[in-house]
Amino acid sequence: MATKTRRALNRKKRMEFRIITMTVLCLLIVASFGKMKLQQKNQQYQKQEEELLAQIDAEEKRTKEIEDLDKYMQTKKYVEEVAKERLGLVYKDEILFKAKE
Repeated sequence: MATKTRRALNRKKRMEFRIITMTVLCLLIVASFGKMKLQQKNQQYQKQEEELLAQIDAEEKRTKEIEDLDKYMQTKKYVEEVAKERLGLVYKDEILFKAKE
């Protein structure tokens, strides 16, 4: 009878070991899938970060161009160009030649 009890205990221990092993394997599988998803999200975020940095660079260049244009618009040369092009104004001693159309 002692051998039956020992056999039953050994079977029970083996069954418990199998259950624990299966549980650990399941946890490892779930963790692996979670890791893969996180890596994919990380790659997406890195691409998005690169795109945003490129947009920031483009906007900084555009801001610089606007600032340069603003400075140019404050000059006398710009005022003269606009007066000549849009209003057709000239200095008193200037002669204006126009081509026939």
